[in-house]
Amino acid sequence: MIAGGGFGGLYTALALAERRQHPPLLLIEPQEHFLFLPLLYELLSGELRRWEVAPRYDTLLAGRGVAWLRDAVIRIDTGAGELELQSGRRLAYGQLVLATGARSQTFGIPGVLEHALHFRSLADVDRLSELVTRLRTQPRPLQRLAVVGAGPSGVELACKLADLLAGTAVIELIEQGSTALPHGRPFNREQALLALQRRDVRLRCGCRVLAVGSDHLSLATSDNKTTGDSKTEPPEHLAVDAVIWTAGLDFSPPALHPEAPRDRAGRLLVEDTLQLQGDPAVFALGDIARLPDGPGLPATAQVALQQAECLAANLLQARRGEALQPFRFQDLGEMLSLGRGEACLVAGGLTLAGPAAFQLRRLAYLTRLPGRSHQLRVAAGWLADW
Repeated sequence: MIAGGGFGGLYTALALAERRQHPPLLLIEPQEHFLFLPLLYELLSGELRRWEVAPRYDTLLAGRGVAWLRDAVIRIDTGAGELELQSGRRLAYGQLVLATGARSQTFGIPGVLEHALHFRSLADVDRLSELVTRLRTQPRPLQRLAVVGAGPSGVELACKLADLLAGTAVIELIEQGSTALPHGRPFNREQALLALQRRDVRLRCGCRVLAVGSDHLSLATSDNKTTGDSKTEPPEHLAVDAVIWTAGLDFSPPALHPEAPRDRAGRLLVEDTLQLQGDPAVFALGDIARLPDGPGLPATAQVALQQAECLAANLLQARRGEALQPFRFQDLGEMLSLGRGEACLVAGGLTLAGPAAFQLRRLAYLTRLPGRSHQLRVAAGWLADW
């Protein structure tokens, strides 16, 4: 059984389906559509269509020998080998793959849950599209959007929004650290800063969010935050039409009984074979898995895709009583969307920015879309558009 149909779960199922004499496979996923998250920005901007970025699970899995159950795992009894689902059903498993992914991290900041928009689902895209349409068609003086978090998601989203709004609203990009893309490649960081500057996106670094209101943000900057016993300066109140929250991820796998080892961020600790520490029948990958040595791997699609291939092989080897292979991450580079028709990338010794990088990025992701048939359909659509 595979719990979670994101990159880790779905691609593990697809990799297993391609192998002869694979065991019965059940994918448990509550959503109707798989989301290819790196291309969600192009869905917002209208550069790609919904069926290309978010194909249905029943279409992707048809004829592959993989059953899909539209439900969610909420509790796992590893001693009994049993899952409890949101619907109340209980299912027994022989081998289990946990790939339930991550969700937005609020850091306990007041108002984030109630007032902030996010960008991790089709519903989020729809809400943001409606907001952009309203700001463009019913403009008012001093319209402003705030994007919180200047990591890859925040930078890519700010550039797309700036192009879509075409000057009808100010985009404020709020970052608590000292720079945008603090963990990014230097070339991509440089190109991203230039892209933000060309679009007049106002990057505010050293700026901490204290609270989110329905029409404002409360901020503490490096100039007014409290140090030691000094008195707190009044926070800055920034009037906004909406806040889009991209600051951090929360790693919350289903409840396990007995409790499984985790790191401080809440990720499950796994062996280098991707087996849960202390339970060889349970595997975990993607955002919720933490390998034993070295710094944690980034929560990116390329990590989950590579882990899916390794995990699929290890599942079958474990069933045959064979030695399992350790997972070794191969960094294939970094790509960023920087507005409509623009991107930057660092990969294989190549650094490139602009329209050519945009096309290479699309082609690279085309080869990673789930399933050969879906890849061919998308490629045919792109050729017809061209």
